[in-house]
Amino acid sequence: MLPIPYLRDNREAVIKGLRKKHFANAAEAVEGVLSLDQRRRDAQTQLDNTLAQSNNLAREIGALMKAGKKEEAEAAKDQTASLKTQAKELDEAMRNAEEELQRLLVTLPNVPHSSVPEGRTAGDNEVVLQHGDIPQLYAGAVPHWDLIKKYDIIDFELGVKIAGSGFPVYKGKGARLQRAMINFFLDEALNAGYTEIQPPVLVNEASGFGTGQLPDKEGQMYFAPEDGLYLIPTAEVPITNLYRDVILEPKDLPVKNVGYTPCFRREAGAWGAHVRGLNRLHQFDKVEIVRVELPENSYAALEEMSGHVQGLLQKLGLPYRVLRLCGGDMGFASALTYDMEVYSAAQGRWLEVSSVSNFEFFQASRLKLRYRDENKKTSLLHTLNGSALALPRILAALLENNQSENGITIPEVLRPYTGFDQI
Repeated sequence: MLPIPYLRDNREAVIKGLRKKHFANAAEAVEGVLSLDQRRRDAQTQLDNTLAQSNNLAREIGALMKAGKKEEAEAAKDQTASLKTQAKELDEAMRNAEEELQRLLVTLPNVPHSSVPEGRTAGDNEVVLQHGDIPQLYAGAVPHWDLIKKYDIIDFELGVKIAGSGFPVYKGKGARLQRAMINFFLDEALNAGYTEIQPPVLVNEASGFGTGQLPDKEGQMYFAPEDGLYLIPTAEVPITNLYRDVILEPKDLPVKNVGYTPCFRREAGAWGAHVRGLNRLHQFDKVEIVRVELPENSYAALEEMSGHVQGLLQKLGLPYRVLRLCGGDMGFASALTYDMEVYSAAQGRWLEVSSVSNFEFFQASRLKLRYRDENKKTSLLHTLNGSALALPRILAALLENNQSENGITIPEVLRPYTGFDQI
């Protein structure tokens, strides 16, 4: 959420930024927020003045009564009653303005960083770098949805039987390979100084609001209405919310957490060949890195996180590219996002496997996540997160790119975790 003082001080820059994100009626929305804020502040000022008058009169009434000026005291009492009525009306007006202000404020997305390119769709994203050679597969190579049937390592039909489409069952070496990747990704994060967290996979509404999933993405989340709980779309939500309503000391920063969780996404309306097999699921596994940083350090941290994810892809031997997302393709809460894509040789296309984002103070404002400086003043922190890594498309690319007539070769870095070198 954009803080009101920031909106007041950066009105034109915010409007320009929201237009870069193709937010409809950006100027009208910002002006509406500022107008409501002014209305709320005016009502607050009038209420404070009215209450001050009422308190002064109350003291005068006592003095008048002691002085035997009963008639003047009664008149003051009547005036006090009138002021109390006015105060009640002003308090209601202030609360109404505050509610309307918050309702409108939470609809505003984050303002993109100055380096974010213009554009509306994924086709307008900027390729920052590309690494590795595209593998040349043998003549009989097939996509992963055929490989998993051939080697009986993932069963989509069983998943449909148990839950529905998009809920695969991993079997045998497929299950062991999943577990191997999770442990490898976690160990790499621990070696990079992250602290492992095992959070709940159900969160309340306040947690969804804190990281920006609510009210923006409620239609994409599974919801248990009897308990008012949401299945998490990513570990970002519970891990970042560990620091909701927290004031940190500079000595406690940076915060670097990593967590593995299953993730759940409804993916409503997702159909077509581009989502076949492991390309898009309702339930999948992911290792997430989350950071809380001082504002002046957050963009250096973002580059470090990007480098960490790239290091994982290099160790897996997967060709990849890094994209800087354009304004129209960015998430609601993000100020700058890098997407990492691996090349799937059998499908002949790039597959997104990670997003690494800096949210600046957008989430921290919702979370009331602050730090106390040497002058004991509190200020908002910056939050960041990234997939390190999401498993389904990594697995798809590993199966496809490493296939041969004799089987599928397991990357060397995973062999200590799998206990086998080939499927």
